[in-house]
Amino acid sequence: MNPDSIIVTRPNKVIYREGKSVVKLFEEGYSHADILNEAHNHAMVEETGFPVPRLEAVTRIDGRWAIVMEFIEGRTLAQSIEEDPANADVYLGQMVDVQLKMHEYQSMKLRHLTDKMYERIGLSGLSQTAQFELHARLGSLPKNYKLCHGDMNPSNVIITPSGDAVVTDWSHATQGNASADAARTYLLFRIAGDEVQAERYFDLFCEKSGCSRDYVQSWLPVVAASHLQKGQPVEREFLVRWTNVVSY
Repeated sequence: MNPDSIIVTRPNKVIYREGKSVVKLFEEGYSHADILNEAHNHAMVEETGFPVPRLEAVTRIDGRWAIVMEFIEGRTLAQSIEEDPANADVYLGQMVDVQLKMHEYQSMKLRHLTDKMYERIGLSGLSQTAQFELHARLGSLPKNYKLCHGDMNPSNVIITPSGDAVVTDWSHATQGNASADAARTYLLFRIAGDEVQAERYFDLFCEKSGCSRDYVQSWLPVVAASHLQKGQPVEREFLVRWTNVVSY
């Protein structure tokens, strides 16, 4: 791996370009099950016809597991926002349009988001009373069966030179309720400390989808709780504050 070919370095993995491919190389000891599940999710989303990079291989490189995908020419919406902050609303609007288009697709092969959240709430470390309240709230919310990304943010949306959008990083893909997917995106902005973009994204999603703020907000406690299991200490403290169902 040539250091100049590195696209991004993230916890537990490095992503780099190799010719016409992108390699996501995981560190030694990374869960084999999680890697294979990510590749499986990606393949199932690819089958829907929604625009994603073509999955090319799951392999080992120097003893480390790797997922190899097609390289997509273009710029991420995160790059566009960073370089042209005056038009951040335009790029956020593009992301919402892509997300809403994604929600028109279905994959009955993917795990259901409600089942995943129910399990994750049970592993959240919250009190039994809090878990009971959150499970009850989750059970009262509509399930739906739309394609959900689970980590939709500007860095995962590539705009090609022709203006088409391609979405990457499907490790958290599920089928479920679009508003739950939007609630997760909102929390991602808040976790990153970007409250202004978080609120602007929320406004744009509700405006373009026709969903009320109250309805999307009703998902926030269960979505926050379902992500407590893997959260870092600072992130966990933030998410716990959002799990109080009394606030919504």
